[in-house]
Amino acid sequence: MSGRIEVDGSLTPVKMAARLFNELREHARETHPEECCGLMVGAAPGDFASVHRCRNDMTRLHRGDPARYPRDGRRAFHMNEIDYMSVLQEAEKRGETVTAVYHSHADAAAYFSELDQAYALQPLFPFPRVAHIVVSVLDGLVKEAAVFHRRGDSLAFEGRPLLPEAP
Repeated sequence: MSGRIEVDGSLTPVKMAARLFNELREHARETHPEECCGLMVGAAPGDFASVHRCRNDMTRLHRGDPARYPRDGRRAFHMNEIDYMSVLQEAEKRGETVTAVYHSHADAAAYFSELDQAYALQPLFPFPRVAHIVVSVLDGLVKEAAVFHRRGDSLAFEGRPLLPEAP
């Protein structure tokens, strides 16, 4: 990895149903100044049918072991394992799959950081081919949202703007 991945404005934006887009925005605003996190589920890759909030355990982990977890929930997220496993199991029962991991950046732009990339590429990451959605919150207001996908079979990511679809 050689730095953060920015949104490429020349690429076609990804569209999402306005109600789902608003759910992401609301979650990000509610948790500010900490990062929110969660999963999106759908019938197939690229299908964003529902939003599932997960708890961000990063501040709790940081307080318990600041040497191992140097960042708190304002600068990183650690998705609660019980939450994401529950979402995964329920999705599988319905014949659906996890299609995206989302989180917010508190008082920062919507980019895919080196830490985000490392998280997405770690060998034990439970959702290796999903989209990664980042919502930017500045001063309590959502500034922008973006979707980051892996390019083909490579380990490189590209970023596209995320926009709500008209109802």
